[in-house]
Amino acid sequence: MNRRAAQSVYSIRPPFSEFATNAPRMHIPPLHDWPTTEAEAIELQHALADRVDTSAKLDAFEFVAGGDIAYHLTEPKLFAAVVVLRASDLSVVEERVVSREVIFPYIPGLLSFREVPALLTAFTELRQPPDVVMLDGQGIAHPRRFGLACHLGLWLDLPCVGCAKSWLVGDFEEPGPGAGDASALAMQGETVGAVVRSAAGAKPVFVSPGHRLDVDSATAVVRATLSGYRHPTPTRAAHMAANRLRRGDQ
Repeated sequence: MNRRAAQSVYSIRPPFSEFATNAPRMHIPPLHDWPTTEAEAIELQHALADRVDTSAKLDAFEFVAGGDIAYHLTEPKLFAAVVVLRASDLSVVEERVVSREVIFPYIPGLLSFREVPALLTAFTELRQPPDVVMLDGQGIAHPRRFGLACHLGLWLDLPCVGCAKSWLVGDFEEPGPGAGDASALAMQGETVGAVVRSAAGAKPVFVSPGHRLDVDSATAVVRATLSGYRHPTPTRAAHMAANRLRRGDQ
């Protein structure tokens, strides 16, 4: 089921003054072969969902990575970015970007099969492994409890947070108007995430754990990295990096 796509990896700012440029890159053991059909992808989601851990507390973190994807406007091509930030001041520590062909169609609920391969390529280039990862996508707030943040979290074996701009599943009440205000996101009576007002006056984001952290920890990571914009700082930085690469390609 493997398919290979043409891709380019770019390493950009900063000049790695905080650690040696020959520092080892992240090692990511293979998790599975990549499906090529909708049926295969759904079957794999069901098989992997039971391996997701959303019970762990994340008490502290020093480095947080944001990941995001931009798409070419006219060609089947995507641009992935991973940006590592220092949690204490949200300064950029490392940035990696990748361009590659799109090899899986857009199918609602199967976004990870389209985006995770490129994100993994970017993560393998990192010299500074993050303590937690944030993505513009869903975690367990997903019809099969296996969104983008679950899938990438299993591949990386790292705490991973889904912080999506769009509602996919679940019931909720509108959170309060202030930045950081939150309400529960529930599926069939179970709390699977939180709806967080990421900036005063902005529409909320939909937060759910992806792997190796619980709902409260996922919500705390988002609150700790608010940017004053709708995107928290990690996903905002990755969004901007992916779009810089896209603009340079078009």
